[in-house]
Amino acid sequence: MVIITFNYGFKVLFDETEWLNWSNKFLTESYDPSVDLKLKKYEITLTSDHFIRLRKTFQHGKQEYFSFNLSKLDSMNYVAAPNNNGLLRFKTIKDDIIVQTYEDPKGDIDSMASILDIPVKSISPERLDSLNEALKYFKDKGL
Repeated sequence: MVIITFNYGFKVLFDETEWLNWSNKFLTESYDPSVDLKLKKYEITLTSDHFIRLRKTFQHGKQEYFSFNLSKLDSMNYVAAPNNNGLLRFKTIKDDIIVQTYEDPKGDIDSMASILDIPVKSISPERLDSLNEALKYFKDKGL
């Protein structure tokens, strides 16, 4: 169990399973699929082995897959957009984000990146602070 005091003064007692459940609920509820009109479905998860994974499937079958371990996370920032939505920008220490495409007419691609932008609906400062605490918890566990 971990007691976390957030910047806004409240305390929460969470164990790893509760942090994992909360983080997955946050990521799923906050993801903004409306940014890409050709998106058919998406899956975004924080795994029990501390990976953030995003899989996007498009209408014509193309898939994009992104994955990185939180031990490689350098920073996470919220970039606000004019429409009250924004991006969660994950930056890793080096090119530690796996990027793969499947069923792409241009050909399947395997590459690495250092930034992953995830479109999100408007996020309150309190929820963003909570996500930062959760990610810090998992990053520290992976070191």
